Amino acid sequence: MTTTLAPPVPIGKAAVGALGLLALSTGALESVVSPTIPLLERELDMSQSEGALLSIVLLITGALITPLAGKFGDRYGGKKVLIRLMAVVSVGGTVSALAPNLPVLLLGQVLQGAMIGALPLSFIVVRKHLPPGESKVAIGVVSGLFVGGSMVGMLSAGPVAEQLSRHWMFALPTIAVVGATLLVNRLMPADPPGRTDGAGIDWPGLLLLSGMLTTLMLVLALAPEAASQPLALAALVVLLAVLVGGWVRVERRAAAPMIDLRMLARPAIWKACVLTFVICLGATMAVYLVPQLLDERGDGYGFGASATEIGFYLLPGALAATLAGPLGGIGDRRFGSRAVVTTGVVLMTVGLLAVAAVHTEVWHLVVGKVLIALANGLCVTAMMTSTATAVDQKDTGIATSLILVSRVLGSAVGGQLGGAFLTAGTPSGSEVAAESAYVTGFVIAGVVVSLALFVTRTMSKGAHA
Repeated sequence: MTTTLAPPVPIGKAAVGALGLLALSTGALESVVSPTIPLLERELDMSQSEGALLSIVLLITGALITPLAGKFGDRYGGKKVLIRLMAVVSVGGTVSALAPNLPVLLLGQVLQGAMIGALPLSFIVVRKHLPPGESKVAIGVVSGLFVGGSMVGMLSAGPVAEQLSRHWMFALPTIAVVGATLLVNRLMPADPPGRTDGAGIDWPGLLLLSGMLTTLMLVLALAPEAASQPLALAALVVLLAVLVGGWVRVERRAAAPMIDLRMLARPAIWKACVLTFVICLGATMAVYLVPQLLDERGDGYGFGASATEIGFYLLPGALAATLAGPLGGIGDRRFGSRAVVTTGVVLMTVGLLAVAAVHTEVWHLVVGKVLIALANGLCVTAMMTSTATAVDQKDTGIATSLILVSRVLGSAVGGQLGGAFLTAGTPSGSEVAAESAYVTGFVIAGVVVSLALFVTRTMSKGAHA
């Protein structure tokens, strides 16, 4: 005997707006650590290696939580899982805000990492309550506000920490997360749970994936010092290869794998993952290098800008990133994902190479950063919306979580590569990186992003997974 579920209740603009506010506040909370690592190192008496650990622990836990969140949302209902996940994030933000030392702050960041799983859950809810055309626009709005929130957090973290304290740079976005979660709980109707397969959690796959991501981050962190520690780097590379092989083998045999490799093998999905990884790598290198160049005090390059001035210079890019989400969703619906992603790839390539060639005035960096931020938002949103609406509704969470994991990995690799270029380009005994280090970083990022055009050429106009 089968039970007929009642059709989902349609949602209005207020409910979508509440999801957007939640994405904005979680994006802000996600990004406050990166621009304030030097300040945190001073206040908490941290070494550079401890600072590197702090900068990646949220990404690692986010990459682990996201597939689980997507899978649980598909099974038990997106809103139900989303509210519980945001309760964990709120606790993590509170712990980070009150942290007196590094171990407590690391605990807070581990709990905050759950926030990255909020996006696939939001997409599950949107798809269940809106028709396909409207859901693409709504997903674009939510994605764009998350990107915009990340920029807001990055811009505001330094001034808030300097004018108030490091505690408030965590507390303010956490308060916003709590308020937005209450709004979502009030305005968003419950979505029916999907069919369950009775399988449990893939704990071996989860443990191997966590080891794989941790080892990857260590390899990237140690790469600039390869000449002084070649054996350690080689050992980590071998360990990474072993973990990857073991993880693939476990996932192929698991009844309910942590990440469904069969879904990842679908052309639309793996292409979206590759494109997201490459785009986020290029965008994050720019996110790292542009503020460093604005702060730099080199001979004939750099501008010696303060944290507040840097935030002002980056504000147009933050606005462009926020607008790119809705534009990407509308463009995907009207022209197809291939046209939107191709446009974004070209814009980002032009922006990166232009900044590499011309960076003698502040406005050169501002315009370049606007192009890069706009391109990043367009591409990631198009990939997210096309993927979310191309798979069966019951697979929305796990499919979009694959895109988010690609985003996390691309961002982590891009940030580490940007730091590696500057470290390698800083003469011994000096604190000023050579201008050529910035040029090399921007050029390589531009070339890598341009290679994505070979993938976009093979995409269909829409996305058919």
